[in-house]
Amino acid sequence: MNRKVAIIASNGGLFDAYKVFNIATAAAATDQEVAIFFTFEGLNLIHKEANQQLPMPEGKEHFAEGFTKSNVPSIPELVAMAQEMGATFIGCQMTMDVMGLDKEDFIDGIEVGGAVTFLEFAKDADVTLTF
Repeated sequence: MNRKVAIIASNGGLFDAYKVFNIATAAAATDQEVAIFFTFEGLNLIHKEANQQLPMPEGKEHFAEGFTKSNVPSIPELVAMAQEMGATFIGCQMTMDVMGLDKEDFIDGIEVGGAVTFLEFAKDADVTLTF
């Protein structure tokens, strides 16, 4: 039986991105099926421009050096890794409409759907997480 991990990404900061993609790639690496639903600020994590410059939490700037020293992949690299490992990315249609964004504003390979699309996947997920 394939295990399923459902992740909701609703926050758009750098630390949020690392949490989302660290869990997603770890789950995919252990042969779990992964779907991530990006909504509100979480859409920044898959936005072509925004995900290249996600904000570091205020007062946490010292972590930047640690990421570099530890050879932690960048967010765009982690995004690509998650996609290569088979994670499904679902951009929230309602939020995109509210923000005036189109599918073309986001990285290639995402699905656009509503909460129902995500819930169809998540209804029998073994793990559900929100960041």
